[in-house]
Amino acid sequence: MDDRKRTLRRAGLAALALCACSSHAQQDVPFANGIPVAPEMPIPKMPDRPVEYPTAEGMSIRVSVVTRGIEHPWSIAFVSRDVWLVTQTHGGLRVVRNGVLDPDPVAGAPEVKPLRRSGLLEVALHPRFADNKLVYLTYHKPLPDDKGALALARGRWDGKALRDLRDLFVTQPDSGTVSRMVFGPDGKIYMSTAGGDAQDPSTHAGKILRLNEDGSVPRDNPFVGRDGYLPEIFTLGHRTTLGLAVHPGTGQIWQSENGPNGGDEINVLIPGGNYGWPLVSLGRTYQGAWQSQKFQGEGFIDPVVYWMPSIAVSGLAFYTGDRLPKWKGDVFVGGLRTGEIIGTGQIQRILFNPNMQELRREALLTDWRHRMRDVRQGPDGLLYVLVDDEDGAILRIEPAM
Repeated sequence: MDDRKRTLRRAGLAALALCACSSHAQQDVPFANGIPVAPEMPIPKMPDRPVEYPTAEGMSIRVSVVTRGIEHPWSIAFVSRDVWLVTQTHGGLRVVRNGVLDPDPVAGAPEVKPLRRSGLLEVALHPRFADNKLVYLTYHKPLPDDKGALALARGRWDGKALRDLRDLFVTQPDSGTVSRMVFGPDGKIYMSTAGGDAQDPSTHAGKILRLNEDGSVPRDNPFVGRDGYLPEIFTLGHRTTLGLAVHPGTGQIWQSENGPNGGDEINVLIPGGNYGWPLVSLGRTYQGAWQSQKFQGEGFIDPVVYWMPSIAVSGLAFYTGDRLPKWKGDVFVGGLRTGEIIGTGQIQRILFNPNMQELRREALLTDWRHRMRDVRQGPDGLLYVLVDDEDGAILRIEPAM
């Protein structure tokens, strides 16, 4: 265990000891479904005009609402500078043209099993989309007996609708209800699952899967031919993956992982790696106890970034453009909470040194008090943020003039 984690552990134990010796009565905290209920936070109206902010790097930015009326957006794919595809968890696939949301959902999207935070999830374009027009989706697929599974589907974009949609891969039931996917530089698909026993290699739950573009299993996957292991597994020991991105220099897949009550992480994925959940964690259960008595363990890979308390980390992106030059090379994540304040959010910028060791973080848009589901770099070199709300929106971050 490194010094900072050892210090954190000692501080936590000391605090617990003090609490145990105290006769001070704690307030009663109401629970619902095993989760503490916090007072509802008022959600302010999003600004009608662009807002400018100074930043830690001495660069001023302007944030504006491009379009709104997207019900709980999850993911965005840029077909071109002017045409964007956006998934709504419950409302299907939407298209934005020249900053205007088309009033009708895109035809040809899959039927989903909607849950509070699940339904239609990731949208991604094939690396040769300009030639083949292939669009990939992950979604929560309805199964008999009111069950559901995560599915990877592919269709062809004709400029107005998806054609010839079909499932390429369907997980076992009870493999979570949320999924991200990204194409790696090797042309393979990296698809996340959640839920269940993340340490059980005979299940899809709590894993990152590696698939060929047609949904089949690559022969060079790390567990191919190993008894007791599903061959599509790339890594295991994950809780809830809410972001996947390719490092622009190394080509490695980075993953943002939503912890329980603290313990959010960013991980660098290594073939066959085990990331520890639920056996090692920096998070607490929703009732307050430590999720695990260990923060590290032999055979488990440590995160490169972690949060305590949780920001409910979500989407993940590397900024590689030139329009925001002082942010080039930085990592951006969405946050569905500001600290432990449920119902509010932010995005965070993380600066690393050349060895990819964290130097500092900067919280942005905390005053908007909205859940930030995803952050992506657009083809124009600007950053775009999805606001997760019933009246969700797409934000644009650009340099202030």
